[in-house]
Amino acid sequence: MTKIYLFYLVLFFPFVCSSQTTNSIIKIDTTEIVQIGGIKQFLSIKGNNIENPVLLILHGGPGKSLIAFSEKFTDKLKNEFVIVNWDQRKTGETQKINNINDSININLLKSDALEVVKYLINKFQHKKIYLVSHSFGSVMGFDIAIKHPELLYAYIPISPVVDANKSSILTIKSLKKWAIKTKNEAAKNELEKIKIPYKDENDFFFAQKWLFIHNEVDGAETENFKNNYYDWMNIWFPIWKKNAESNLFVTAPKIDCSIYFFIGNFDNQTHHLIAKKYFKFLKAKNKKKIKFKNSGHTILNTESEKLQNTIIDIKNAYQNLKL
Repeated sequence: MTKIYLFYLVLFFPFVCSSQTTNSIIKIDTTEIVQIGGIKQFLSIKGNNIENPVLLILHGGPGKSLIAFSEKFTDKLKNEFVIVNWDQRKTGETQKINNINDSININLLKSDALEVVKYLINKFQHKKIYLVSHSFGSVMGFDIAIKHPELLYAYIPISPVVDANKSSILTIKSLKKWAIKTKNEAAKNELEKIKIPYKDENDFFFAQKWLFIHNEVDGAETENFKNNYYDWMNIWFPIWKKNAESNLFVTAPKIDCSIYFFIGNFDNQTHHLIAKKYFKFLKAKNKKKIKFKNSGHTILNTESEKLQNTIIDIKNAYQNLKL
């Protein structure tokens, strides 16, 4: 094995990578394939000034890339940050460029995330970065905030996973009330079959199916949705189930970096009541809770302008403190 493998291997796609210089400001709009965790992993990097601080976004799912529609919630952020979207292991472009059927676990995802953070700090020659996560991405995000707060200016968990089992209890309870109120016999019958903690894929699917139907997600009642969901669970349900054995009240009572919780008032997936309770419980040097009154779980879509403005305010506040 040659010495090159002691370093990150970065390959550029020349047909999609570009930079532009206007009045000495260098823009960046590129993709990279980087050796992370022993495999090739895909990064999308965009910003209107390469000198701006780096903001890494950890997508959720797990296994659900944000790159295809990230422009909706980063168009303003690109003026203030270098935005990095990363397709995690077995996700999106990273899945396409690795023709291997390797095993996956939570510790591997966490290790990958930390490696990406360190790679970006080295690449852009910054001391720290800003870290944003959505939903299951918080599993990696909190791990970095707990173990390596020195690498982060701030951590921003959006709709965080705090205690999956307690969230599920609240979700199923509310869905059962909804099924009774709407006299939905199919929902009542399938919701009654669910065991929490979820024992198998059927438990998880029935919960997600009726949650999505309740939340008026298009196509959630179709056979195609069911087939796709079971395909997704073949890879990701064991990961989700393993993570549900832990909760942040136990594993993260204290965090030593600035942390800003973004919580949708109607989030009945990673339940808003659990997230608010954890925020109150958490000991942190600097913490703040931002409520999104018109949102459920997908704040990135429903209140993207407020989300971006708030993240920019967080950066400006930090810079003012440094001044």
